[in-house]
Amino acid sequence: MTDTSRSGARVARGLDAVMAQRGRPLMCASNNGTELTSNAMLKWSQDRQVEWHPIAPGRPRQNAFVKGFNGRLRDEGLIETPFTSLAHARAVLAR
Repeated sequence: MTDTSRSGARVARGLDAVMAQRGRPLMCASNNGTELTSNAMLKWSQDRQVEWHPIAPGRPRQNAFVKGFNGRLRDEGLIETPFTSLAHARAVLAR
């Protein structure tokens, strides 16, 4: 399901859930959205020793995969069930 407004704390909880399944990443790259540049995300990345790399403002090509992914989600509308894996996401978006 897509969402239009998430707090940094909510994003951090979601990342913790992903880490429980897939392990701790060494680095996360993100855009400069307020939920991703918040104190909650700064604390999350420091507490878990995950390097946080925001893309440079005005440089969407540094985040082309995510921009394309988000565009496809907008084009497709709401997805009723969350993705269970990267393969599942690719299969849904390939339709």
